[in-house]
Amino acid sequence: MAICEVCFHHCDIPERRRGFCGARTCVDGRVIPENYGKITALALDPIEKKPLRRFHPGSMILSVGSYGCNLRCPFCQNHGISWSSEAMGCAERAETVTPQALAETAVKLVPRGNLGLAFTYNEPLVGWEFVRDTATLVHEAGLMNVLVTNGTATLPVLEALAPHIDAMNIDLKGFTKRYYTRVLGGSLDMVKAFIARAVLLCHVELTTLIVPGENDSEDEMRALTGWVAGLTDEEGHTIGRQIPLHISRFFPRFRMKDREATEVRRVHRLAEVARERLDYVYTGNC
Repeated sequence: MAICEVCFHHCDIPERRRGFCGARTCVDGRVIPENYGKITALALDPIEKKPLRRFHPGSMILSVGSYGCNLRCPFCQNHGISWSSEAMGCAERAETVTPQALAETAVKLVPRGNLGLAFTYNEPLVGWEFVRDTATLVHEAGLMNVLVTNGTATLPVLEALAPHIDAMNIDLKGFTKRYYTRVLGGSLDMVKAFIARAVLLCHVELTTLIVPGENDSEDEMRALTGWVAGLTDEEGHTIGRQIPLHISRFFPRFRMKDREATEVRRVHRLAEVARERLDYVYTGNC
């Protein structure tokens, strides 16, 4: 057995078994990413779909996903590769690709407007070693790397990846411990610590999905944006107002089909609230 140090779960993984994320296993007494190089999705996307609005707008980026996730969001739109029973079978079905081959594919797509590689679709941090190794080669080829993440990882993982990442979109899914713990199976404290450090290391944009009856109050949005606006740099200067926030509309998915889609007017109202404290607020799925 071995203890995984990637996130707050600190899974004690038996030999040849998987941790909570379904992507990390124990071999010869040490934890390794079982999903290393296992690719379930690959597409050339507009950078705005990550979503990133203030990082090379108008560009395309090659987006890659594996399988596994350390959260349990009941509305996951990518549940087939995240944490459903189907996702747990991806190890056998996924195509194996080397970091070198993936970097070479990114380079070949430069004539189509590709600026680099985005690690997305599932939670990339549960297989952060593959992200590190591939992103290193992408940088050596003169291209850029983007990370789309739930931000639920320890700071040592972030520090190991930071030299190789140019931009991140991080989910700040809500701003109450109840929501993070009971609904998402996550840790608000870990996400906040991750974001506070990440904004010092690369370009960061945040995304909040508005779920009716869960995180859709104006008070919670004011608390969330107040915290973001108060983030500071290493000299103590406030930098949070300039961090872009994407406020997205929920649609019934996966195990949360028991409620209606978020009203468009509610998303726009919460965006107005967010603009009281932040300079760059965008609405999504509206």
